[in-house]
Amino acid sequence: MKIMVAVKRVVDYAVKIRSGVETSNVKMSMNPFCEIALEEALRIKESGRASEVVSVGPAQCADTLRTGLAKGADRAIHVEFPGTLYPLSVAKIFKALVDAEKPGLLLLGKQAIDDDCNRTGQMIAGLLKWPQGTFASKISVVLDEGNKVATVDREVDGGLETLSLDLPVITTDLRLNQPRYATLPNIMKAKSKVIKKLTLQDLNVEIRSDLEVVQVIEPPKRQAGVVLSSV
Repeated sequence: MKIMVAVKRVVDYAVKIRSGVETSNVKMSMNPFCEIALEEALRIKESGRASEVVSVGPAQCADTLRTGLAKGADRAIHVEFPGTLYPLSVAKIFKALVDAEKPGLLLLGKQAIDDDCNRTGQMIAGLLKWPQGTFASKISVVLDEGNKVATVDREVDGGLETLSLDLPVITTDLRLNQPRYATLPNIMKAKSKVIKKLTLQDLNVEIRSDLEVVQVIEPPKRQAGVVLSSV
């Protein structure tokens, strides 16, 4: 079975953001939720299955893909797009990739720490008409000749919900696993691995932005409270 994992390049979680649009000279890294999704795919792969890392974005995303290759992914595909992509656009691109690559399982982080949208996985499942297991805190995949089923424990407001799904789109939550570190030998090996580059024209996907960012400002400072002697 082939597993496809989506990874996103974001501002490193340890960096203090100066504003919503200032990213020059700021350390970038793989989205932490995407790291968890990749780690889960690698654990499934270690029992004989394949994994794949896919990233969408500008040319700088290649570094993030190299990180995924260094951690153990077999192949990387980079869909180049110079502008800003919103969840529905990303979902359309991944639908085209899934149609071309025919993975048996698609893993994503439940959200990215830059926009916190938490929509891409659900939109991909809707476009593909695949079952979905979101906010997964535990995943068990069963593969045999008769069944290809994933059991997903997902965190909901009332506790835990367990779903049994035909191999679906799964979005991962924080408590699913602890991602591994890339070792120095694997980092060096990843530098020589080829990243397949595709364009939207190659995938026959047309992107139309439905959103426009007008202004990004910090929230107002909180005003000091007033101590009253009596109500």
